[in-house]
Amino acid sequence: QVSLVESGGGMVQAGESLRLSCVASDYAFRSFVMAWFRQTPGKEREVVAIINYTGSQTYYTDSVKGRFTISRDNNENTVYLQMNSLKPEDTAVYYCASDKSRLPVTMMKTPTSYSNWGQGTQVTVSS
Repeated sequence: QVSLVESGGGMVQAGESLRLSCVASDYAFRSFVMAWFRQTPGKEREVVAIINYTGSQTYYTDSVKGRFTISRDNNENTVYLQMNSLKPEDTAVYYCASDKSRLPVTMMKTPTSYSNWGQGTQVTVSS
């Protein structure tokens, strides 16, 4: 079981930025596809961004395109989510997820595609 630990959440005003980090415990991190999901009370967990194991493929949900950037540092076993121009509707608990799948990132958009999850970090954006 891979341990994923998120950090970087907080409370900001609309238009500001945050950077989330997710550190994996497994040395095989460089072979994992990594993703960020988010969830609000009463709603299903939704994908935000995905990055394949090499970093050559990324996917973003439409609502964050142009504002969020996913990246990874395989030497540090860390995946990042840079969130700019935050909006109140971005308020959610953000989760990091990983899997060993080699499917294209566009086929990895559902929570059931991932075998490992972090505990989540709260992001609150006020208007």
